[in-house]
Amino acid sequence: MVTTLQARPRVRRTEDSEPSKPVRIAGRVLKPTPVFDTYWRFAAARQQVYLARLGEAQAPVVPDPVLAQHRFTNCFRAADRVSQYLIGHVSYRGDQAWEEVFFRTLLFKVFNRIQTWQLLEGHLGEVTWQGYDYRAVDQVLSRAFASGERLYSAAYITPPPKLGEQRKHRNHLRLLEMLMDQGAPERVGQAASMQEAYQVLLGFPALGPFLAYQYLIDLNYAAGLSFSEMDFVVPGPGARDGIRKCFGAAASGIEAEVIRYMADAQEEHFARLGLIFTGLRGRPLQLIDCQNLFCEVDKYARVVHPDIAGISGRSRIKQLYRPDSALLTAWFPPKWGINS
Repeated sequence: MVTTLQARPRVRRTEDSEPSKPVRIAGRVLKPTPVFDTYWRFAAARQQVYLARLGEAQAPVVPDPVLAQHRFTNCFRAADRVSQYLIGHVSYRGDQAWEEVFFRTLLFKVFNRIQTWQLLEGHLGEVTWQGYDYRAVDQVLSRAFASGERLYSAAYITPPPKLGEQRKHRNHLRLLEMLMDQGAPERVGQAASMQEAYQVLLGFPALGPFLAYQYLIDLNYAAGLSFSEMDFVVPGPGARDGIRKCFGAAASGIEAEVIRYMADAQEEHFARLGLIFTGLRGRPLQLIDCQNLFCEVDKYARVVHPDIAGISGRSRIKQLYRPDSALLTAWFPPKWGINS
């Protein structure tokens, strides 16, 4: 059953809202910085931009100048372009046997680049584990690499494991073969909890804590898994930076608990600030979304709160926003019940 986060009327102007009070998380009393309230304001503004592009809300009357100039991911991870492609063109297209969905998902994710997936399908047809041929896949990728094509996205780069091959993509193919041959699909599918499934992936070369968690989120979009995105979270480096900016050094070591607090307390803080946030067609922010929002607020705060430091010390936002006139559509895992 989908939990609905109701839209709330503005009770006061954002700038007139009460200062945020100290919060108790994991036995510690944390004093929020001004970035804490910026987290909620950013989420509301970014989601309004996304819904306006979908035609499900009005565009902001006064656009946020930082959002207008720089590129930020969506509040909901599943709404981002690559996740949308994965859900619609990889997870739910083709053979729905869990072993095949697992294979397709991780083959897509080790490159995390739509064009690379399209390249493989264009040369090999339907990509399947039953029909997998290492030499054929390598030949397509090696030719593309030799011609100067990019194979990998800059996001979520999987370090190449040392599995005996000279080229990075070849070692990644060997890693995928190892996952399949050692029963990872069955072990993940039979796991009693998201954390147990995460431990399965974590046991393979090159899959550290952050990547193992991200890959599990991708696998969990498919019909073959039914974990709640509120079960478990692993903070990434960007999220730790954002948490430091929101709460200072006192939050060090309890980042996962901080993310859970944000997910649990979202209605309270949107209401406190007089912000309208209807979620993703009624679906509230999940742990993975709050984790990602910390990454984005870390970047946003470099401009609006340049005096508040994170961990990395980065001071600029690298990626600029480039308007896209293409029609934006959204289709989510049917099991969420929000596509209608």
